[in-house]
Amino acid sequence: MTSKFLLIGHLVLLIPLLSAEECIICDYFVLVGEPTAISCPVFISPALQSDYNLTWYKNGSSTPVTTERGARIHQREDLLWFIPAMLEDSGLYECNVRSLNYSKKKTINLAVFKNDNSLCFNGKMRFEQKVISRNTGKIICPDLEHFKDEDNQPEVYWYKECKPGFLEDKRLLLVEGENVVLIRNVTVQDRGNYTCRMVYTYMGEQYNVSRTISLEVKERPLQMRPEFIYPKNNTIEVELGSRVVMECNISSGINGLIPFWQVNNEDVDIFDSTYREQYYEEGMPHGLAVSGTKFNISEVKVKDYAHKFFCHFIYGSQQFTAYIKLESPAWNIQGYLIGGGASLVFLVFFTLCIYKIFKIDIVLCYRDFCHLFLGKKVSDGKIYDAYVVYPKNRESCLYSSDIFALKILPEVLERQCGYNLFIFGRDDLPGEAVVSVADEILKQSRRLMIILGSETSDCCLLENTTEQQLAMYNALIRDGIQVILIEMDEILDYTSMPESIRYIKQKHGAIQWKGDFSEKSCSANTRFWKNVRYQMPSKKKISYPEVYLLPLNVNHSAAKGN
Repeated sequence: MTSKFLLIGHLVLLIPLLSAEECIICDYFVLVGEPTAISCPVFISPALQSDYNLTWYKNGSSTPVTTERGARIHQREDLLWFIPAMLEDSGLYECNVRSLNYSKKKTINLAVFKNDNSLCFNGKMRFEQKVISRNTGKIICPDLEHFKDEDNQPEVYWYKECKPGFLEDKRLLLVEGENVVLIRNVTVQDRGNYTCRMVYTYMGEQYNVSRTISLEVKERPLQMRPEFIYPKNNTIEVELGSRVVMECNISSGINGLIPFWQVNNEDVDIFDSTYREQYYEEGMPHGLAVSGTKFNISEVKVKDYAHKFFCHFIYGSQQFTAYIKLESPAWNIQGYLIGGGASLVFLVFFTLCIYKIFKIDIVLCYRDFCHLFLGKKVSDGKIYDAYVVYPKNRESCLYSSDIFALKILPEVLERQCGYNLFIFGRDDLPGEAVVSVADEILKQSRRLMIILGSETSDCCLLENTTEQQLAMYNALIRDGIQVILIEMDEILDYTSMPESIRYIKQKHGAIQWKGDFSEKSCSANTRFWKNVRYQMPSKKKISYPEVYLLPLNVNHSAAKGN
C-alpha cells in the first residue's frame, strides 16, 4: 500500500519535434564516446507486427546499415545502435518500413556532442523536468530501457552539478531498480542539474551511459483542501453480466495525491483477481490537479450487488472516504406503461382496421358459430326472412330483374343459405287481393328487399303500385322493417326514383349486382352474396354440392310461371 501514497510530480522530457509532410525529424542527442539506440517513430499496427521489414539508412545513401553486431554502427532488430557514438555520426538517418501493401519512411536527426569544459554535461543537451515546491518531487533517469534486461541490471549512480554525495540528504530517497530519486518537501535549493550514469557492457567492452536532467522548482500554488469530485456516496444501476468502470477522482492543489479503492477492507484487486485498477493524474489550470483511480469489473456478478466499493485518500493524518454501490436496475414502469399503451393503441387500431375490412366475414362466421354451438333460433314469430319487391317485366324491357328475383335469389338465399323468401309473382295465389296479401306478408317478414333494374332502362323504376306504397309504408313508418336495396347495375342518378327509394339509398346505401348468372356468380361465398347475407337476419347456412340454374334463354313467361 505504500506506493499508493507516493506524491508523484510531473516529469517533462523535452525532445524537440519538427514535422514535414512525409517525415518527422526527431532530435536525438548523445555524449561522444557513449552508446545510444535510436528507435523508428513509425507506428506499426498490430496487423503488421509479423509481416513487415524495417531497414535503416544513412541519409542520402541507398545502402542499408549493416546488421553485423560487431560493427560500431549496426541495426539490431528495429533499433539503430551506435556503440559508441562519434562526432562524425551526427546527421540524418532514415528508417523505412515496408510490407506487402504498406510503405512508410521517417527521418531522425542525431546530434553527438561534447560536454562543456570542466563539466560532466552540456548545457544545451539536457532533459527538463519541473516539480512543485513543498511537494514530493520525482526525478527519473530517462531512456535507459535499451541498456537493461533481466540479465543485465547495472547500478545507476547520481550526481548533482557533477558532484556525488547529494543523496546523503535525508529528504532524498533512491528507489532501487527504478532509476528514480524522490525528493520529499521540495525546496528552491533543489533546482539544478542532475546527472545519472550507468555502465553498459557489450561484447566484453564497457561503456558509460549518462543522462543529465535540468530540474526546475516552481512555487507551490495556493493550496486548497483536496475533495472528492466523484463518487458522492451514491448508487449506480448496472445490469447483471455487464461491464462497468468505476472511477474515483479528487481535486486539489497537490500533485500526486492518489486515491485507492477497497472493498471489505481489502484492495479491490486482492478481493477479486478479475478487477483491474488504474491510477492517473492530470494537471489543471491555476495550479490545480485532478488525480484519481478507476477499476473495471469485466462482468458484474450477483455478489457485486452486496458490497459497497470504498474510495480512500490520505491527506495529512486524515483518511477521507466515499463509496459507490451497485444495484440492479429497477423496472422502468413508465417505459412499460408507454410501451404497453402504444401497443394497446396499435392493437385497437389494427383490430378496427381488420374489422372494417373483414367485418362482413366476421359477422357471418359468428352467426354460423352461434347456430352450430349455441343452437340460436329466431323466435319473433315471423314466417318470412324477406319480402322481395322488384320491377315487373314490361315488353320494352329486358327481363334480368325477373330472372334475378325469381331464379337467382331463391337459388342462393333459399337453397344455399336456408332463408325463406316471399316473392310476389311466385308465392302469391291467383286471384288474391294484392293489398291484403302484401299487408299480411309484410307483417310476417323480417326484411324488405327492393330490386332495381338497369339505369339505362325504364325497368329500373318500380311502378307506383299499391304493393310498393304499402311496402314503403311498412318499412319506413309502421313496422320499421329493415330495407335491403339491390341495384342490378350501378345507378348514378336517383332523381327519377320515388322519394322513398331516394331516402333508403341515402340512409342505407345499396348493394350492386355485378354477376352474369353463371354458376360462379351464384355462389353464396362471393362478395355480393356475403353483403346480402350480412343484411339478412341470422340463418344457418345449408350446403349443397351443386348449384342448378335455369338456362339464361328461358322465356319470360316460363320465369314468371315458376
